[in-house]
Amino acid sequence: MRSWLAPVVVTCSCLLASCTSSAGAGQDPVESRSPTSPSARSSEQGVVTEDYLPGLAAQLRAPAGEGPAPLVVLVPGGGWATADPTGLVPLAEALTAQGSSTSLITYSTTSGGSRFPTTVDDVACAIRWSAQQAQASGHPPSRTIVLGHSAGGHLAALVAFSGDEFGGACPYQSVPIDGLIGIAGIYDTDEFAPVLSPWMPDSPSGDPVAWQLVNPVHWLEVSADELSDLQVLLLHGDADTIVPISQTTALEGELNAAEVEVTKTVLPGLGHLDVFEADHVEAPITDWLTTWQ
Repeated sequence: MRSWLAPVVVTCSCLLASCTSSAGAGQDPVESRSPTSPSARSSEQGVVTEDYLPGLAAQLRAPAGEGPAPLVVLVPGGGWATADPTGLVPLAEALTAQGSSTSLITYSTTSGGSRFPTTVDDVACAIRWSAQQAQASGHPPSRTIVLGHSAGGHLAALVAFSGDEFGGACPYQSVPIDGLIGIAGIYDTDEFAPVLSPWMPDSPSGDPVAWQLVNPVHWLEVSADELSDLQVLLLHGDADTIVPISQTTALEGELNAAEVEVTKTVLPGLGHLDVFEADHVEAPITDWLTTWQ
């Protein structure tokens, strides 16, 4: 079985389907995400890869030197069906080179039989593991930021807006989330109900409470008073035909109404499958991190 740490050639990052790669056509990247031997857990200097929960791997990269550093936890997309982080490796490497600790995570998905809220609990737990590992690496987080693309943007926003609602059984200490970076994310899930249905335990009419809890906008409305210190960066390509830019625009309006500081950047000519690439988003992300006081 091939680990998600092994070299692959990524050809896409999709909302409704898994990425395809040289790991083999039709192979589910989630099935092969965990390191297969202890030697794979420290394959390069400054990198720690472990299972933060059984069968769920995360990979922390530490910047040069020692001392506090921002921690950016990267949550891959995949339509809640896959969670292959390979496409985000270049962005993690770029942000680490700029002085941030970064953590690439996986999480359970519908391809393995997982549904809401388990997936969200996984993401919340991975963030806590990442903060603990950053501390152990000599870089205690100066602030903790969760970044997500597409469905990963939905999961990142859900965890960022909901406090300690998710991850309650996680063995690691809870940490506050100081920032959210959403890249072509899905934020108002009511508009994506047909896509989310395989991931949800019941239909909207069968379990309306669960469908409310899975919507980041709901949590933004409920938790606005607790999010005064949160800072948000929203990125979206204006050529995205998979997740409409209206999702980002609408969330910007909701954040403004809740008096949460938000920066929105529209990236000209970029579609859903290339907007997360390091060449496109490293500069706006590092600028945002640098000017964030």
